[in-house]
Amino acid sequence: MSELTTIARPYAKAAFELAVEKGSVAQWFEMLQFAGQVASDSQVKVILGNLPSASAQADVIIKVCAEQLNEQGQNLIKLMAENERLAALPDVAELFAELKAEFDKEIDVTVVSATELAAAQQEQLGAALEKRFARKVKLNCSVDATVLGGLVIRAGDTVIDGSVRGQVDRLAATLQS
Repeated sequence: MSELTTIARPYAKAAFELAVEKGSVAQWFEMLQFAGQVASDSQVKVILGNLPSASAQADVIIKVCAEQLNEQGQNLIKLMAENERLAALPDVAELFAELKAEFDKEIDVTVVSATELAAAQQEQLGAALEKRFARKVKLNCSVDATVLGGLVIRAGDTVIDGSVRGQVDRLAATLQS
């Protein structure tokens, strides 16, 4: 998968730079998300694998996406097909989404707790995390009984383990050293 990410990065970056230049980041985001889902569909993969030419593969993706793609989006699909890179289209969409989140100063935060958080708790936590990360925070809350108590917060590469289990593990490590 990392090979496809490496292949997808320049396409995502070029599409993002064009989208910023044209002021159409949201439109490009929607186009690439849709095209990425189409390209990752198992039936579409089978169809693309049976087509002899890059232009035929591009035509299939463009026809399935229909009005979801503007002219520049269609050109991107054609270019990727010519370079035999259509398999990387879902990765292009994912990398574009990351660039968009960085541009919009947004971050997805996963919060795992032992019990469901009340709306007021979620608002407080969201405000505190926005201050900490200096970004708009989008909370994704879930419940996991194995947490015992407290919270485990994941934001990108950052993990804040405020769970009871995490505190016990840190205490045990401290006592052993």
